[in-house]
Amino acid sequence: MHRTHRAIGAVVGSALGDALGAPYEFGPANAFSQRFPTTPAPMRPGGGWDEGEATDDTQMAVLVAESLLDRGRLDLPDMFERFVRWAASDPKDIGLQTEAVLTSGDPWDMAAGIHFQGNLRAAGNGGLMRAAPSAVFFAAEGREATMEAGRRITALTHGDGAAWEGTAILHDLIRVALDGEDPIGAVPQTLAHVRPRHRERYARVLDPGWHPDDATEFNGAVWPCLGSAVWAVRTTSGFVDALRAAIDLGGDTDTVAAVTGALAGAVYGVADVPDPWRAALHVPLPGFGRVLRFPELRGLAERLVRGRAL
Repeated sequence: MHRTHRAIGAVVGSALGDALGAPYEFGPANAFSQRFPTTPAPMRPGGGWDEGEATDDTQMAVLVAESLLDRGRLDLPDMFERFVRWAASDPKDIGLQTEAVLTSGDPWDMAAGIHFQGNLRAAGNGGLMRAAPSAVFFAAEGREATMEAGRRITALTHGDGAAWEGTAILHDLIRVALDGEDPIGAVPQTLAHVRPRHRERYARVLDPGWHPDDATEFNGAVWPCLGSAVWAVRTTSGFVDALRAAIDLGGDTDTVAAVTGALAGAVYGVADVPDPWRAALHVPLPGFGRVLRFPELRGLAERLVRGRAL
């Protein structure tokens, strides 16, 4: 499979997971399969979302992608300003922590840190949810650059280093998949490059014997969210089934499925995604007056690959 097809799979796959999982957010386990026991299940509206509508997860991912492409590099002040503009436009949904940081009025390089000092709770999964475009953009530069980019982008909104390391890990696993290799098998090598104070906790949730039922936090936290996504890819054999497994966990279904979709999309590409899913998918972009659909997301992915090709 060509690298570009995997990149499209990662970017579009994350958006599809987000849109498919959104109506089940904060619901019970197995609600998805109980409603739609056969594969593929249809997109459906619910929870305030229209059929195929992506949430803040994908909206922020698009802003990451467009900043990288417009600037041709990682321009953190530019990316933060796009986030602020979006947050000020009253999006349908925005994480409490992300909203507090982006509406604080504090400078881009201080806002998340100031919030963390006062709150001491900033290990949410908000960095993971928007990681697919930046993982694609930096993948050709290798492990170190890819992981560091994940840390720096997450640090714009999350002051806890645990959140930074989670995105760094996801970035690297997507990088491995884009190279046509097995990201699940690469977990030990990736963990060796995680900052020591966080390595043990990530090793626990990424261990082959770990199950999401073993989580000690709600899957809105970075550790069980990432662990659940890796588990969903590891225990299934296709893109559609991986998303089903992720959504059936319940809880923060849109983000867990978005992270799963990013990784599974990089592994399997987007060729087997049901046509009705592609047709329904759309990403409103509050503050920017646009709606992106499958062709626009595919175009972003293609440009992200070309923009950082070595």
